[in-house]
Amino acid sequence: MAATSSISLSITGDLPRLHHKAENRNFARNASSSEEPQSSTNFTKRGIILTAGAAALSMASLPLSRRALAEGKPVRYEAFVDKVDGYSYYYPSDWRDFDFIGHDSAFKDRYLQLQNVRLSFIPTDKTDIHDLGPIQEVVENLLRNVFSAPTQVPTILSLEERNIDGRSYCTFEYILTNKNFSRAAFATIAIGNGRYYTLIVGANERRWSRVRDQLKVVADSFKVLDI
Repeated sequence: MAATSSISLSITGDLPRLHHKAENRNFARNASSSEEPQSSTNFTKRGIILTAGAAALSMASLPLSRRALAEGKPVRYEAFVDKVDGYSYYYPSDWRDFDFIGHDSAFKDRYLQLQNVRLSFIPTDKTDIHDLGPIQEVVENLLRNVFSAPTQVPTILSLEERNIDGRSYCTFEYILTNKNFSRAAFATIAIGNGRYYTLIVGANERRWSRVRDQLKVVADSFKVLDI
């Protein structure tokens, strides 16, 4: 198993309202979705509790998704590997691929279209996600300027970092809420091959408690491959 270290943040409490800047339309290869960047949004965050994980973790102490991945490809998942663009991840075996504008790959549940995973990337001269700035600020910027619409209130539920074979990854859980609809998701970001990769896997917030663990496996499975 690859050498891995991790840091996780659980977020509780409220943060003052923040305002959007105009979106960089080149981000995520002009990705268009219900999570498009817009001009202003409320941003809810909760106070931070820091926990550190050691490089050598016992199997019993690993989260469910990590235990599943430590044993190889989990049952009822398929692997998607793109050797040309340099990345891989697992997705539920009963999902089907589909075209998601602005994304390099995407898979969705056969019956619940909002339950899906998609991946995008943009060029970057950075070599590590920490080169973008403090991770907390990077995540907040993504939620304010990229993921949320002006009518949505983004809430960060958790944030964790890990290092696999010398490469940094950050996975964060969040909810986008408006008066009629809420969507929950995990996003994992990483940099490699001169590219800034973003994987998002999510579902309707009403189903989140039922599918969260299943989708966390997808988020944690994302890896950048050297090309």
